[in-house]
Formats: sequence, C-alpha cells, structure tokens
Amino acid sequence: MERRSFLVGAAAVAASPAASKVPVRRPRVAESGQVATLRVATAAFRRLDGSTSSRQLAETVLSHLRLTQAIAQNAESKDDRGRLAAVGSEVASLAGWSHWDMGDYGSARTWYGSAIKAARRGGNSLLAAYQLGSLAQFEAHAGNAVQGLSLTRSARKQLGPGLPAIADAWLFGVEALAHAAAGDAEQADAALTAAERKAERMEKEGAPPWPWVFSYTEAKVAATRVSCGALLGLPWWVSGAMDSTAAVMTSGHDKQCALLMLDMASGHMASGRLDGAFTLAARALEVGLRYQSGRIVERVRALRRTFSGATPPKVVRDFD
Repeated sequence: MERRSFLVGAAAVAASPAASKVPVRRPRVAESGQVATLRVATAAFRRLDGSTSSRQLAETVLSHLRLTQAIAQNAESKDDRGRLAAVGSEVASLAGWSHWDMGDYGSARTWYGSAIKAARRGGNSLLAAYQLGSLAQFEAHAGNAVQGLSLTRSARKQLGPGLPAIADAWLFGVEALAHAAAGDAEQADAALTAAERKAERMEKEGAPPWPWVFSYTEAKVAATRVSCGALLGLPWWVSGAMDSTAAVMTSGHDKQCALLMLDMASGHMASGRLDGAFTLAARALEVGLRYQSGRIVERVRALRRTFSGATPPKVVRDFD
C-alpha cells in the first residue's frame, strides 16, 4: 500500500480495537520498556520517509533493525521475544519500503520476506497479513500479477473470517492493482468497487484504523483507481478519479504525491495530452531527484519511453 506511517505509539498499538477483531495466538497486552521505545523510534523513521531520501534513511533503519534483533535474542521470556519479533517485523517492512523507493527491488523483496517471517514468529496474525499485503502491493506495482494475487489471498487466509473493515478495503485495493497489472480491467473494477463500499462503511461506522497504516479512505481508493487506470492504459479511469484524490495529493508525503502525479501523467499520455503529461512528469522528476528516489526516476523514464514520435514537440524536448 501506499506507504505508510504508524498512527499511534506502542500503547495504542497494543490496545487497538482493530486488532482485537482478529484472532491472534497470544493476548495483546500494554507494552512498555524496550518494546515501546523501539516502536516509537520506528514510528519516527516512518514519519521521516515522506520528506527524507531513502538512501539517507535506509542505513539508520537497518541499524535499528539489528538493534531490535539483538535485544530480541537476549529477551528472557517467550512473550517478550514475541513482541520484539513483531517490532522487528515492522522495522524490516520499513527497510523493504526504503529499498523499493531506492529502486533496489531485490533487497526490497528480501526485507518484506523477513517482515513476514518475523510477524509469524511473533504470533501476530494481523501484522503477518499486513506484511503479506505489503509484498503483494510491491509485486503488483512491479508487474508481477500472479504473485500479487497469490499473496493477497494468503493475507486474507491469514486474517480469517471477521477481518477488520480497513483490512478488507485495503486488500481489495491491492487486489485491484494486481488485476490491473494482469491487464484485467473487469476484475480490477470489481475489486475497486468492493474497496469503495468497504471504505464508505468504515468511515460511517467510525471504525479504527489498522495499527500499522493510515485509515484507508475513499480518497485512497480513488488514488488506487488512478494507479490502476495508469497500469491498464485507461485514461477515463484516471481523469474520472483525479478530483477525489485531493486528500492524498495534500498529505505532505512528497514521494507518494510524485508517484500519483506520474499515474495522472500516464492518463494524459494515453489521451494524447502531451503538455499535461510532461508537465506533471517534470514535477515528479524534481521530487525524485531531490530525494534520490530510484523508483520515481525510473517511472519517469518509463513514461518518456511511451512517446515514440519521430519529431518530439517542444514540451517533450524541454523535458528531455
């Protein structure tokens, strides 16, 4: 998903009503001491992600992960080791996200895999499902539709019946991305429609968010539709959902906004509106270069390659 900040500190994570709806192997108790401190540090690094180069942040995150793992190895009780494994899962997921942003897909997969294993060691079904969904989202964006759909099914199986509304909505969004990567517009639309219904119900009910992600709102569903439209080459999906993405575009997460701008640019390209496409692409490129984001820069290059005219117009020459 759509990348992500902790909403609360350790105590709120432990007490989250969303988590209480999902069976886990051990009771959730209030956390303090080392576990709480490590979670607060992880939350701080996640908040920095939106306005910091991942190349600068990644080594700090990996050091934080090594510290967490060392503390977990020395924990005296099984419960402490389980809680620390969950913290390690959260940090490994952040490492995966950072390497994805850097354009290092191999390392991103490795760290997401580590996050899944650590969540399972910690006995936390909700966290394991979130990490499976995060890897599914990564694979969908990478164009690996089969893996994305398989991982999404595994995440739902991990949660079992009665999963929180936000989990359901977000996983439908991930599923839509995977269908779009496969070129299946009908299935992508069905998944997006289901995500919209879940998001509407969740907001009306005032349901709490997952402990590990921001609330998956209707604006985020709209942003997912824009991304799916870009993957499918359906400009009307992009233009039809753009007005509903304002909350995402003004979130303050510069790198996420740049990626959404590139999805919008793809819609303009598919409609033949080169001025709009390359104006947005240039803005996204500025962000990608400022934060040394390999993911954004490569997306910009991919967009440029979609134009193959023999004599590029001025807007394209200026962009080049």
